[in-house]
Amino acid sequence: MDKRNITIRDVAQAAGVSIGTVSRALKGQSGLSESTRAGVIQVAQKLGYNYDKLREKRPRRILFLYRRAIGSLASNVFYSHVLHGAESCCRDAGVLISLMSVGAGDDLVAQIHKHEPDALLAAGYFDDEPMDLIRQSGVPWVLVDHLVPGVHCFNADNQHGAWLATRHLLDGGAKRVAAIFGPLTHHSVALRAKGFRRALFESSVLADPDLEVSLNPALPYADAGREAMQQLLALPQRPDAVFAYSDRTALSAIEACLAAGLRVPEDIRVVGYDDIEAAATNKPSLSTIRVDKEALGYAAARALIEGQLEPVNQLFEVSLVVRDSSLGSEQPAVRARRRAPK
Repeated sequence: MDKRNITIRDVAQAAGVSIGTVSRALKGQSGLSESTRAGVIQVAQKLGYNYDKLREKRPRRILFLYRRAIGSLASNVFYSHVLHGAESCCRDAGVLISLMSVGAGDDLVAQIHKHEPDALLAAGYFDDEPMDLIRQSGVPWVLVDHLVPGVHCFNADNQHGAWLATRHLLDGGAKRVAAIFGPLTHHSVALRAKGFRRALFESSVLADPDLEVSLNPALPYADAGREAMQQLLALPQRPDAVFAYSDRTALSAIEACLAAGLRVPEDIRVVGYDDIEAAATNKPSLSTIRVDKEALGYAAARALIEGQLEPVNQLFEVSLVVRDSSLGSEQPAVRARRRAPK
């Protein structure tokens, strides 16, 4: 065999490992045992593979990973925009991108290798098991909307966004601000809860556990949002404002308020999070925290293409968009500059 034509696939076959494992070993990336790394390097040297070239090679194919547990990508507006941003970056760079949904019990390593990606872009919360399997695949990867040590992550400034939303409600005169959250095990949700509580503390408002509810995971998403709002309305003293951790939840909460005969914002004010398209067209239009979802996807794909895999958490700014659902004496505006005190 002509040593000048030795490919990474040849090394993988000779070493009895995946292409991703060879790539990871020769690039000096983490996630492999030292014995595996040494074995791959030994085979590559024996075959005469020039693995210095691999360090300079840009990925030709990126695989976008998405969890089926949070619904279809078509129904999840946040991650569909993240994918669109990633696809835009790949198109600009001449890199192919494909999509794979991930579910419990999947043979994830085998499925990843069938796609033969050079890099992975994982979006959203992943449990420990699929996260470990992603590492085992040996393919370089980055993560959007989640935080894992040792990985280059891309996140909106979730704590500041929730602080902005809650301070807006408090500054508008609300006395009993409630919150509806998703699973607090999710990094982004936990930070939004922290920002909500921080705003209350800084305004000398005592946190009331009854005013914080979480979605019922056993219910369809929209039903869970309505049920959470109904739970708040059933309190002996109902809230006069609500921060919902997502726009989809906020819109369901508004439905529950209107069904109960309440006016929004006259009787109860509502702010969501994400600024999906429906936020602007809903009646009443929804105040929300604007997140540049496509920028998250674009930046994550660009990092993979440029080989920027250092383990950092890259934060993206958010802004408050005031619309009808929280409008008191203030006029609609986009509030982008206000920062929480350090």
